Amino acid sequence: MKHRIDSIADGFWNIRGSFKVAGVLDVGTQASLVRRSNGRFVLLDSYTLGEEVEREVRALTDGGDAIEAIVNVHPFHTVHVRHMHECFPGARLYGTARHQERFADLPWEPVRVEDPEAMSEFGDDFDLRIPRGVDFISKNENIHFSSVLVLHRSTGTIHVDDTFMYVRLPKVARRFGRSDLFSFHPTLSQALERRPGAADDFEQWTRELAEAWSGAQNLCAAHTAVLRAEKNRGASIHDRILDALESVRPKLHAHRKKYG
Repeated sequence: MKHRIDSIADGFWNIRGSFKVAGVLDVGTQASLVRRSNGRFVLLDSYTLGEEVEREVRALTDGGDAIEAIVNVHPFHTVHVRHMHECFPGARLYGTARHQERFADLPWEPVRVEDPEAMSEFGDDFDLRIPRGVDFISKNENIHFSSVLVLHRSTGTIHVDDTFMYVRLPKVARRFGRSDLFSFHPTLSQALERRPGAADDFEQWTRELAEAWSGAQNLCAAHTAVLRAEKNRGASIHDRILDALESVRPKLHAHRKKYG
């Protein structure tokens, strides 16, 4: 997959990159560059940009000097953390507890992205949400369901790693009236906390998210694709979230039956 940077909305750019599972299947990955209301920039997630994309990012950000923060929102997305910091060392570095543990030598800000205090740092421009009822940092390192989901308020753009998946289907599928798929990550069953009420908490969180972010227009998903407002031929993001919830109802029912 070729590295590229796409303009999603005025002040929001999504960087598409390569990530190969078992060194073979390229499922892609992402970072986003966002202009804040103060005119400075934030990078959501880290990626090794490549010469062309790095040149574009620097052109947008006064050579990189206008990037005030790098915010790593997925605890298991760690491959490119060090490179992004070395590329823009003047930017404040934020991450989850797992980022801080794995790269203890890096100059992390004391506020972790999953802490409530992070909203006071970025709340003017972003809404940060963490799924309830699921493990944020799973003991099973193959379960990557949860992360900090980010809504850029002014452009109505969601940046999400893994929790939601968006896939554009091939042309042959479109002949049968289906152009894309929007769903939760398939590891939901394994991610749900093993306790009574976890499925209820997750369902309530999802419904709250759909309502709170009902005005969202674009969605950038890490390993799949970008849903742009101008190319959305299906339901709104609000309705897609609720439809995704409906599709996992059997998984939630199974969890309730086992744990309560």
